[in-house]
Amino acid sequence: MAYDATGRLHEIFDEQQVSEKFRKREFVLEVQDGQYPEHIKFQLVQDKTALIDAYKVGDEVKVTFNLRGRGFNKNGQMLYFTNLEAWRIEAGTGGGAPAGGGYNQQAAPRAAAPAQNQNPNLRAAPAAPIAGDDDNDLPF
Repeated sequence: MAYDATGRLHEIFDEQQVSEKFRKREFVLEVQDGQYPEHIKFQLVQDKTALIDAYKVGDEVKVTFNLRGRGFNKNGQMLYFTNLEAWRIEAGTGGGAPAGGGYNQQAAPRAAAPAQNQNPNLRAAPAAPIAGDDDNDLPF
């Protein structure tokens, strides 16, 4: 599922060569969410690490990203981590974005009306069509 966030670039880190076959670059986006700004760290991987080169700290940008999660076993204990993996960066539009940046919500096409998100700043694009009510055995 793809999401996007609009905000101001707060920090850009150097590229890291994590292993022989994996490299990443992280950056922080400052997003206005209510009274206090949020500082959200994203990562660019492999051939996407250069996407941030065209921008500098302080620029307004729109970041399109995927939410990634993985688990791994360390010393017999299962640990989990989550990454926001950016794959597109565009100059901020300024037109429809809230003052100071923010998330944007996009309605996903569904058979029934979508549930309202309590945070109108979060934007999700549909990954796949959702099955109709006739396709399940749930009593509600």
